[in-house]
Amino acid sequence: MSAAARPLAALLAGLAQAASIALPGSGAPLWWLQIASLAVLAWLLRTAASARAAALTGWLFATTWLAATFWWLFVSLHTYGGLAAPLAALAVLALAAFLGGYYAMGSWCFWRFAHIQRALAAPIFAFLWLLAELARGQWWTGFPWGAGGYAHLDGPLAPLAPLIGVYGVGLVAALLAALLAQLRRADLLRASAWITAALLAAAGLGAAQWQQAVLARMQVHAPLSLALLQGNIPQDEKFQPGSGVPLALAWYGQQMQAQTAQLVVAPETAIPLLPDDLEPGYLARISQRYRQGGQALLLGMPLGTPAAGYTNSVLGYAAGQGAPYRYDKHHLVPFGEFIPPLFRWFTALLHIPLGDFNRGAAPQPPFAFAGERIAPNICYEDLFGEELALRFADARQAPTLMVNLSNIAWFGDTLALEQHLAISRMRALEFARPMVRATNTGMTAVIDHHGQVQALLAPFERAVLQARVRGVDGPGTPYARWAGRWGLAPLWIAALLVLLAAALMQPRRNNG
Repeated sequence: MSAAARPLAALLAGLAQAASIALPGSGAPLWWLQIASLAVLAWLLRTAASARAAALTGWLFATTWLAATFWWLFVSLHTYGGLAAPLAALAVLALAAFLGGYYAMGSWCFWRFAHIQRALAAPIFAFLWLLAELARGQWWTGFPWGAGGYAHLDGPLAPLAPLIGVYGVGLVAALLAALLAQLRRADLLRASAWITAALLAAAGLGAAQWQQAVLARMQVHAPLSLALLQGNIPQDEKFQPGSGVPLALAWYGQQMQAQTAQLVVAPETAIPLLPDDLEPGYLARISQRYRQGGQALLLGMPLGTPAAGYTNSVLGYAAGQGAPYRYDKHHLVPFGEFIPPLFRWFTALLHIPLGDFNRGAAPQPPFAFAGERIAPNICYEDLFGEELALRFADARQAPTLMVNLSNIAWFGDTLALEQHLAISRMRALEFARPMVRATNTGMTAVIDHHGQVQALLAPFERAVLQARVRGVDGPGTPYARWAGRWGLAPLWIAALLVLLAAALMQPRRNNG
């Protein structure tokens, strides 16, 4: 391939990587496209002229992939934030370029190490890819949206999710991509290549059987009836006292009083006011409604005072309670829920009602109702599986049902909705627990403990999803157990050990 064509190939492969996470038009993940696009990257890196050229190739691939994955941030910055279109586009591109730096460093290292031995090139590529994904997901508060593992929700690698989580799935996909990239025609005539393929296939079948064994030990509860409220309050009106606020108070107030399902869920900031700013008796009437009978309510709203600070929270009401249950969001959104140091100049350009919220503890106890231990999470908190795993460290408090309360109307009618649904599906698959989603504009859904959508409300409609869900009890998945105890440290350690071994095996070399 000519030098001029290589950047174009990296750009097209990055676009394919983005499409594999959620195909535009359908939102469907394409596992084979993710592996194929990553194989192109691995081939480009192996054949790069220098380590510097490899780093530039990896950066271009990653920047394109990430910008094409979360381009919808432009909507929140420009349409709702009032930032000039060129500045909003530049901000999204700058974020993608910054995060792409992790993959550029991984690409540089791969070029330096890949020549050690051909048999080791694929594992080195896979673990460097893992390191880049982990760094993106955890450093600077973390933004792992669109990680490669999400493309495999419905593919042959899906059974690995309860064992090694989304990052582990991405690691295996990267290994397969690198093997594909270095495959030569002569390899098809070698027994070693076919033995390797047979071993990988056997490992895949073993993982699938292991997943079935894990699921077989779960105890599936009787159905719990649900009413998931989707208010579809326009984002540009949501916090306006003359339009969105009275609409939200009236519609959600009416629905919370009228529903007869066992569990009623209203999304993040369904009530867009602090308790002290509500009309007298508003919350008291809701509390009284759910303190009698066999129903419960989870309600998203901000809480706090100027003296104590504010939280993005969930209140839970059920019969037999003293004080209402309370969950405070732990993983806050930079620029939306807290302002990072040195960035007040940027937030001053926006016309978004930004909050400076206090962070909730991790983990927090579940909401006990009808024999279920219900674990709320708010908005993109379900993006951080290692943090949700903390709730499984104590088997007695481990969730039987997870509930996501979201408002991603900030991003309009874009792929962000389908991508977020896929994130929730992956968490359900990793933990073998159902995930219920109540959102402002979509995707309001019920996901079973196999990660499959059982009920879905059409987005951008003001409606109620009436459905049922079965809570799941029993031993946590292998991923839930090790991530709940050690977080992602085992993956970090494994990747760093491989990188150290590669560095020690590297012969001295002056070029690059």
